Amino acid sequence: MRRLWAAIALTTTAALWSGCEPQVTACPAIAMAPVVSLTITAEYAPTVKTVHLKACQDGKCREADLDLRPGSVSVPQSCSPEPDGSCSAVTSPDGTRYGFLNMGTLTSSPIDAEVTGTDVNGGTLPPRTLDFTPKTAKPWGEQCQTTITVSLLLDAHGLRQS
Repeated sequence: MRRLWAAIALTTTAALWSGCEPQVTACPAIAMAPVVSLTITAEYAPTVKTVHLKACQDGKCREADLDLRPGSVSVPQSCSPEPDGSCSAVTSPDGTRYGFLNMGTLTSSPIDAEVTGTDVNGGTLPPRTLDFTPKTAKPWGEQCQTTITVSLLLDAHGLRQS
């Protein structure tokens, strides 16, 4: 009888103890691209022909003429009414243009950025500079990796972080 009670006590203790262990949460195996993204506003984009972006971080500089692509927004479409139904969306041009500069690696250290380029008439765009700190976040929880994003916005008034 003692062995039965000892077995019950041991089993109960093991069951209670395992309930106190922290829950393991899986982190996604997603890496953020180490890029500086630049978006030209819809109002300014028609006047811009080319853009050259130079960005320096931790003593290393990268620069390139950006391949500018048309920007778009997501436009919601219909949703099916069932509880497990789905919704759809389509993209629609929004007049912006965007491009990326590959940095190789990104850290949370400050970045010095400079944008130059040409306008559609062949003239030069005014040089725009910005010193800023990349944005960091933990979108999947504190136990998962930190994401670092660098997004810039260019308009007729200058360059700013978005």
